Amino acid sequence: MKKNIAVVMGGYSGEREISLASGSVVSHHLNKEKFNVYPVIVDTDSWYYKDEQEQIHLIDKSNFRLSLNGKSIQFDVVFNAIHGTPGEDGLLQAYFDLIGVKHTSCDFYQAALTFNKRDLLAVLAPLSIDIAPSYSLNKGDAIDTAAIVEKVGLPCFVKANKAGSSLGVSKVKEEAQIEAAIANAFDFDNEILIESFIEGREFSVGVCPLNGEIVALPITEIVTENEFFDYEAKYQGKAQEITPAVIEEPLRKKLAELSVFIYKKLKLKGFCRSEYIVKGDRAFLLEINTTPGLTAESIIPQQAIAYGLSLADFFESAIDQALKP
Repeated sequence: MKKNIAVVMGGYSGEREISLASGSVVSHHLNKEKFNVYPVIVDTDSWYYKDEQEQIHLIDKSNFRLSLNGKSIQFDVVFNAIHGTPGEDGLLQAYFDLIGVKHTSCDFYQAALTFNKRDLLAVLAPLSIDIAPSYSLNKGDAIDTAAIVEKVGLPCFVKANKAGSSLGVSKVKEEAQIEAAIANAFDFDNEILIESFIEGREFSVGVCPLNGEIVALPITEIVTENEFFDYEAKYQGKAQEITPAVIEEPLRKKLAELSVFIYKKLKLKGFCRSEYIVKGDRAFLLEINTTPGLTAESIIPQQAIAYGLSLADFFESAIDQALKP
């Protein structure tokens, strides 16, 4: 019997449009001979499925069931393709756990931890993982630009602490630019993280369960035309994403093993992507994405294809993992 799969997409953040694109790709590629696929849009006012006749059918939020043609459809698995809140910060994960619905993403605590950049880095720093020097602020805190420069130096990055797709991120080269960059970051979050700029090569490492093992996918090197891998570079063709990266075997092995170690140590699940800047023999962790982009142009699908998987098989592997007891 076919499994009923809800592919949730959309969400409440500035990453909504990217999430809709990811969810559409997943919905298109899932094997229709094995799965009944229902793309479900998550908006602030309603959650709904739109059928082929463009009719909207609301999801019952009390049990995440869909009433369609007189039938109540219970989903076997929810494929989470929501970047940002509520799909990447633990809110949906906690909801699905409470109502007993299986889903493809990590558990709610791990989602919340990895979404909060400064908490994640604080947890990993004692494990001898290289982390850039940083300075944090909450909205309403006094801003001491001299203290910031003393701690992180210049240039530095000012980031919204809980936002993805490089939203609310600025590269600052002069102390006089810091306050404007902070104001920009606070437009996206009430917490910010200010980090030292580390000049080096940027790499992205996808990790996921495959065939009973935790596997590091072929690594991607990111070479951007812009000051950094910002929104324009990510989504408007202003960067090269070289998969597999042309790197020496010791570095490839180091990044792969470190990413798998972090995945296991944090008890992550599903598709995750770790980002690094490599300077000399040190790999500085920038962040971990637990709901990475899944469009055909996104990094982790590129890595899956380089590994030898079709997108249909890759997405199906996440469903298989979620269905395991």
